[in-house]
Amino acid sequence: MTDSPHSILDRAGLDRETARSAIADALSGADDGELYLEYSQSEGLLFDNGRLKSASYDTAQGFGLRAVAGEAAGYAHSGEISEKAIRRAADAIQAVKSGHAGTYAEAPRGTNVALYPDASPLGSPTFAEKVKLLEEIDAYARGKDPRVQQVTASLGGSYQEVEILRADGRLVRDVRPLVRVFVSVVVGDGQKQEAGSFGMGGREGFEKFITQDSWHAAVDEAYRQALVNLDAVPAPAGTFDIVLGPGWPGILLHEAVGHGLEGDFNRKKESAFAGLMGQRVASPGVTVVDDGTLPNRRGSISIDDEGTPSQRNVLIEDGILVGYMQDRQNARLMGMKPTGNGRRQSYAHIPMPRMTNTIMLSGNADPAEVLASVRDGIYAVAFGGGQVDITSGKFVFSCTEAYRIEGGRIGPAIKGAMLIGNGPDALTRVKMIGNDMELDRGIGTCGKQGQGVPVGVGQPTLRIDQITVGGTAT
Repeated sequence: MTDSPHSILDRAGLDRETARSAIADALSGADDGELYLEYSQSEGLLFDNGRLKSASYDTAQGFGLRAVAGEAAGYAHSGEISEKAIRRAADAIQAVKSGHAGTYAEAPRGTNVALYPDASPLGSPTFAEKVKLLEEIDAYARGKDPRVQQVTASLGGSYQEVEILRADGRLVRDVRPLVRVFVSVVVGDGQKQEAGSFGMGGREGFEKFITQDSWHAAVDEAYRQALVNLDAVPAPAGTFDIVLGPGWPGILLHEAVGHGLEGDFNRKKESAFAGLMGQRVASPGVTVVDDGTLPNRRGSISIDDEGTPSQRNVLIEDGILVGYMQDRQNARLMGMKPTGNGRRQSYAHIPMPRMTNTIMLSGNADPAEVLASVRDGIYAVAFGGGQVDITSGKFVFSCTEAYRIEGGRIGPAIKGAMLIGNGPDALTRVKMIGNDMELDRGIGTCGKQGQGVPVGVGQPTLRIDQITVGGTAT
């Protein structure tokens, strides 16, 4: 987790003491701050309409220098890693300390944990093999059914090295591989067209995702979802008991609840959960954790982007609010401890509290019993886009696969269903929690204040009573 023969500083021809000296004056009198260095490679291939539509490969590197003084933070970044560039950045952030005399915070605690090997996943398979794979995916999908009208398949991967150097000379390092495979299938019948999709990935190489069994299953699932939507009837509008499927539907938990548990929103009293620490905020049995230590998961990191080791943070325990997700600045201002959630999109972005893998833990109910308990409701299996207001907790989410529940059984597929509600309120309406918690397939990206970072979600089958559904049935 510290020195490496592949150090970004070494490759830039810059020794640690020279870099430390360059930032020491800039951070003198600051409460906190660091030099964040990054080297990254990324690759993307898109196959659409029977041909390779685009291919890209990019290499980038740079640094960001931050000084924290009270509630303020000065930040400067550059794509050039040199003593001269760092000293220019140091001059640029001096103003944030004007009139401030702080004591430089102690470094984050150390860790010997490294989740990922120091090797890029982008070299295997080769570019030619990736193109051939995409051609095979396209041919397999089109050969399933003459109603298949369009196939889109993509492969994406990245490799990121991160180093964080503090004014006290401590340096920590992390490496972060990431891959993603995605398939979309459009089927048509007369004038009707519907789409289905499936994605998978994680912080590892492509190997297990590009076996024939794996990509066949991905195509089959995208095709199945498209057929379900082709036969779906318009969704009803009204108030219904909702059953959420396991896994990816945890994106609703992530958006409607997770952001409200991030430290900055609570410090500024902008979250519906502000001031509720130690109080009941959810039904008994609801336990929510954010865990950045799960091996190979999309949201997992060895250390966050301030150098704090990633960890498993319990946020809601048996319905009681017990924790927030914190970066170093907000934790200090709130009198709390950093939780390993200080994340940033790249060296050009300042860190802030962000989720990693946000999960609701399993309960005791059999999933079949959860469905059987609902007389008239909606079974939501997959979600698309959504909107959330952090302050009020209000959310709107569109279902990409959903069904009516009739007499405790899954009924016809419906389309156009929108779930409308309030995140904190929805937590109190949880009535049954399945014993089948699943993690998502490794495709999530979370946006906040213009920054996107990879995340994971997960949950068991869940019954939530009396949620408003916006539908299209007349």
